[in-house]
Amino acid sequence: MAARTRYLLTYDIRDPRRLRRVHQIAKDFGEPLQYSVFLCDLTRLELARLRRRLNCETHHREDSIAIIDLGPASGTAPRRIEFIGASPDLPNDDPFLW
Repeated sequence: MAARTRYLLTYDIRDPRRLRRVHQIAKDFGEPLQYSVFLCDLTRLELARLRRRLNCETHHREDSIAIIDLGPASGTAPRRIEFIGASPDLPNDDPFLW
């Protein structure tokens, strides 16, 4: 099985139609932490597919997407996100499988 890396995906999309499409793509690849913030455990191939799909749906002069590498999906990656106040259930050290 290919190694998985944990990524934080967040976006700011200006157009409501593009926003719905990008949100659906994010749901296809990760688990929501907040409306426009997702946690994704991806192989290199899945990351490439995610980037390609997002690239096709965004307007590069208006929209912004950040993909932040948190390191290997197992190990310290689950502990690299801190919440103040209510927090969603974060996964344990086991990678997400979709």
